[in-house]
Amino acid sequence: MKTRPEIIMSSIDSDRLYSLIESLPKNSVPGINELENEISRATILESKEVPSNIVTMNSTVRFFVESTQKNFELTLVYPKNMQSNGKTISILAPVGSALLGLSIGDEIEWPKPGGGNLSVRITQIIYQPERSGDFHL
Repeated sequence: MKTRPEIIMSSIDSDRLYSLIESLPKNSVPGINELENEISRATILESKEVPSNIVTMNSTVRFFVESTQKNFELTLVYPKNMQSNGKTISILAPVGSALLGLSIGDEIEWPKPGGGNLSVRITQIIYQPERSGDFHL
């Protein structure tokens, strides 16, 4: 079994995510316990102290899929900001909560539509609110 990488989270993200979790009806979202576990194990920093290579809420991330040698990009968002264009992933999705706090170079297992997993590596954080000074997002 792989060891989960250490994760860093901004205090703003942590507060907003705890508020989101508290606003949801009990047992209404599969994976909510995993998100809570990720938040509780994270190192929490003030937004201005979060390194620029960390995936935070509203970050746009470029990934590399080893088996296909292809790249793709997604933005990690709150459920209310999900778009149908396939370019966003909700923090409430299991992969979304697994992304939060990871850094460039980290790898995760990504579920394939037909079953099984892909090994996906974070290669770039195209946009990170903290790096851009967008603390209000």
